[in-house]
Amino acid sequence: MTTPLIAADVKEFTARALLVGQRIDLRALGSTQRLGGGPLAVSVRGGGAAVLFRYGAVVLFDVQPLEQDEFLRQLAPRVQGYSTEPEAEQILVRIDPEAKEVLEGNTVLLKDASPERLEIVADVLSKSVVLARYEAIIAQTFDRIEPFAADLTREHLGRHSTRELLAHLGSSLLIEQQMVGRVQIDDTPELLWDRPDLERLFARLRDEFEILERFTALNRKLQLIARTVETALGLIQARRALRVEWYIVILILFEILLTLYELFWRSGHA
Repeated sequence: MTTPLIAADVKEFTARALLVGQRIDLRALGSTQRLGGGPLAVSVRGGGAAVLFRYGAVVLFDVQPLEQDEFLRQLAPRVQGYSTEPEAEQILVRIDPEAKEVLEGNTVLLKDASPERLEIVADVLSKSVVLARYEAIIAQTFDRIEPFAADLTREHLGRHSTRELLAHLGSSLLIEQQMVGRVQIDDTPELLWDRPDLERLFARLRDEFEILERFTALNRKLQLIARTVETALGLIQARRALRVEWYIVILILFEILLTLYELFWRSGHA
């Protein structure tokens, strides 16, 4: 029998998603309850529960701020790239057996607080907070890449552009790899294989948080950044190749002039 995560008499509580780092070592957390073969659920001292995802997201249910700080302090050694100022997103969960399971404003209505339903909420919230982090990073990258795009129109790129462009390209590829390979934002929870009755709840929450739309928009921006960088790098390489060709031409001309000078000098002293 699945152990409840929230006390049966609790009818309203907060769900807070935090992106605490790049990766959480779930295997090192000791005795835990695995949900649907994916995330891990642990009880939080002082009340409430936490659902942890290996890609660095933690979703806390009915956990007060002081207990949250203590829980995160204990979790920190198991987190790779721990962030002291994590990306955060919070909603209210209300339990109503007669209600339609949907997001109303900032409140999600659930028929019960079963671990399976809370996993669905946690899955969507964790992906939303990951997308928020990537959206902020991509926005900053766009601000930095804009001067390069403007330089392309003026056919002018600085001497140190190549290294910066390669850094932007590497950052974009890393984000794409993390979204697709590590976080799997466009995938559905494994839990739904055993609980198809929860598919409608998952679909509604995913639509309300615009997970797929935001994921698609990020992919388009990543592709635009990659095209801009590749075009700029191609232009730089072409200019360097052209410069080398001019150097060769100049050397050939210099050799010809030197040969002609020697011929004239010899004929003048013959």
